[in-house]
Amino acid sequence: MERYFIKLAYKGSDYNGWQRQPNGLTIQQILEESLSIILHHPIKLTGAGRTDAGVHASEYFTHFDLDLQVSPKRLENLVFKLNGFLNENIVIYQIFPVQSQYHARFSATSRTYQYFITTVKNPFRQDLTYYLYGTFNIDLMNEASRIIMEYDDFTSFSKVDTDSKTNICRIDYAHWDCIGNELVFTIKADRFLRNMVRAIVGTLIMVGRGKSSLEELRWIIESKNRSNAGSSVPACGLHLVKIEYPWDL
Repeated sequence: MERYFIKLAYKGSDYNGWQRQPNGLTIQQILEESLSIILHHPIKLTGAGRTDAGVHASEYFTHFDLDLQVSPKRLENLVFKLNGFLNENIVIYQIFPVQSQYHARFSATSRTYQYFITTVKNPFRQDLTYYLYGTFNIDLMNEASRIIMEYDDFTSFSKVDTDSKTNICRIDYAHWDCIGNELVFTIKADRFLRNMVRAIVGTLIMVGRGKSSLEELRWIIESKNRSNAGSSVPACGLHLVKIEYPWDL
């Protein structure tokens, strides 16, 4: 069996996330069905991880196995056919062979998300940002971000009753930037729990608006209780922007 990686991106507004669901259309389902039709062979994809309904990905990787060695020219042609087959919300950038031990999910060493908040209503960014009117103390939010990086147990920011075996994550970077009328939160970690980024952003907004202190943030994290953290922000502002592997893709 030959293993192939796919590099793609998608706008998730109209989908129930990446992973197949019994009650909604997903990116995985659409891509598997399209590949199976074009290759005349049933294709099963393994993604780099879940994304929630409505979340976007400007960089995503998935892999599949095929009992056929495909030439670079045919892979290039497959990318062209797929992009013609798929709608405007999904784009395939590249399909390339990898060694069989490489895994789209388990080989990934880090993932980077960005969350976009606009303080000015913008119809052209409506599906890609969260419109939130008001002022924010960015310096205080960045102090709070540095506090979050001191911890590794993020039970307080995880959905309950998930199939995750551990709530331990290593956050390598967390920072807010102000770009024009938008606030951009960038966070990089080895792994993320379900709903974790959106819950962290909601909690940091509380700090930035003076509704929660830095001391209270520490209490929230150490309580390991989701009900103590802030509300999850909407999925529309969340973007998976980078996935890193221990080899050069």
